[in-house]
Amino acid sequence: MPNEFELAVAALQRDGVIAYATEAVFGLGCDPDSELAVHRLLAIKQRPVEKGLILIAADLTQLQDYIDLDQLTSEQLARVEASWPGPFTWIMPACSNTPAWLTGQFTTLAVRVTAHPQVQALCRAFGKPLVSTSANLTGEEPARQVADIGDLLASQLAYILPGEVGGQANPSEIKDARTGAIIRPS
Repeated sequence: MPNEFELAVAALQRDGVIAYATEAVFGLGCDPDSELAVHRLLAIKQRPVEKGLILIAADLTQLQDYIDLDQLTSEQLARVEASWPGPFTWIMPACSNTPAWLTGQFTTLAVRVTAHPQVQALCRAFGKPLVSTSANLTGEEPARQVADIGDLLASQLAYILPGEVGGQANPSEIKDARTGAIIRPS
């Protein structure tokens, strides 16, 4: 009998969209390298591709194929690394080959190294980061427990990984890695 992580990883490998607990809310996630999976996630969220997405990872090395660390100074990178793992999302320069289905209309990508143990384990089991966005339709309240996901949303998901959200009251703060400017406060 497969365990919950094996079921979640299998759903991701089949271009599915899953729900899982993060630091503050349940997230929707998929394989960032699968255009089909990302477009499924965007359709479920009713979110335009132009807005770009967040990648969540177990560690910085999982993000290195998507972000261009050479465009950051050592001080900028040190500021980012000092906040991780944790509920801090950073807007960083994207690699030139990072797909537009992730970056949207931007040349940057939002990324986070999570402190949530279950998400870390999921990213490690999957072997790479996940696209991560809140489990809700755009404009609605995000789910904070499995029961909040709702039938409409749940019916479109390949798998819901049981778990508990972390202790954060609000979704992660988003900052620009180059300027330090706060894009979304926590």
